[in-house]
Amino acid sequence: MIDDLDIQILKTLQQDGRIKRNELAEQVGLSVPSVSERLKKLEDNKIIEGYYTKVKRQTFGYDILAFILVMMDSSKHYKDLIKHVDKQPNILECHSVLGEGSHLLKVLVKNTESLEKLLSEVQTWPGVTGTKTTFVLSTIKETTSINI
Repeated sequence: MIDDLDIQILKTLQQDGRIKRNELAEQVGLSVPSVSERLKKLEDNKIIEGYYTKVKRQTFGYDILAFILVMMDSSKHYKDLIKHVDKQPNILECHSVLGEGSHLLKVLVKNTESLEKLLSEVQTWPGVTGTKTTFVLSTIKETTSINI
C-alpha cells in the first residue's frame, strides 16, 4: 500500500508541512500531478491525518500545561467521558491507559484558577472517582513526527 516514494513524501512533510507541492515533487523526483495524486491517496487512506500549525501558547496567555490522571469506577462510563472530553477545549489530548488510572489528559490552561475549575469539572463527570495532576515546568521535546 505504501512504497518508498510515499515514505519519502511523508518524511519530507513531517520536516516541513508547508512545503509547496512543486518543491516536494522536485525533492522526491516526481511530477506535481503525481505527488498530488499520492497525497490524495495518503489522505483518503487516513495515513495523513491532518496538517497543523503549532501556536506559541504563551502568546495567548496559556501559562500552565498539565497532565491529569483520571481514575474511574468502571468502563461503563467510557462514552460519557469521551463526550465530556470532546466538549472541553482546554483538554488537548486524552489517552486510555493501563496501570494506575484509566485515562490521562493533557490540558492547557491560563492559570491555577483555570486549572482548579477544570479539575472540579472533571471530578463531577459520571464514574470519576479521583484525579492526580502533574504540572509541566518545561518541555524538552514535543513532536508529532514519527520514525518511518
